[in-house]
Amino acid sequence: MDELLRLRRAWLALGCLAVLSACIEPQSGPAAQVSRAQSAPAAPPGAPPGSCWSTHTTPAVIETVTVQVMTRPAMTAADGTVLRPARFRRETRQNIVRPRRESWFETPCPVDMTPQFVGSVQRALAVRGHYDGEITGVLDAPTRTAVRKFQEQDGFANDDLSLVSARKLGLVAIEH
Repeated sequence: MDELLRLRRAWLALGCLAVLSACIEPQSGPAAQVSRAQSAPAAPPGAPPGSCWSTHTTPAVIETVTVQVMTRPAMTAADGTVLRPARFRRETRQNIVRPRRESWFETPCPVDMTPQFVGSVQRALAVRGHYDGEITGVLDAPTRTAVRKFQEQDGFANDDLSLVSARKLGLVAIEH
């Protein structure tokens, strides 16, 4: 009997895995690229042709509030004596203080992100004390962390280099 039960559980587990694997989106390959390309447009409406953009998500701010709610009022006698005390229950609510926001920002185009340009970004960030790695010309994790630190000064926590930050670093011409 135990053998039969173990066999049924194993088949059930395999069935569940098969169902769950069908729900997982592929992480790479053509199917993933198509789904990503269809899920988000490449630029905001009205963006100039040839410009490159990325999105920044500002998370929602949620406040949790706990309050006491009376479920039954107290019962009192005519002389004010409490015959039955009031009953309360605790309720916890979440209020959205600031909703989640997605905003667009202009970035240098991928064709402009050459190893020479990325090396210049690394040097400019190093001079300002945000990057202490080797100048490799590769937009790797330490470089992205330094970009984020630099942009956080303006209240913009994103590791994609914005065109505004590239201009502040003196790497992109300022338009008049």
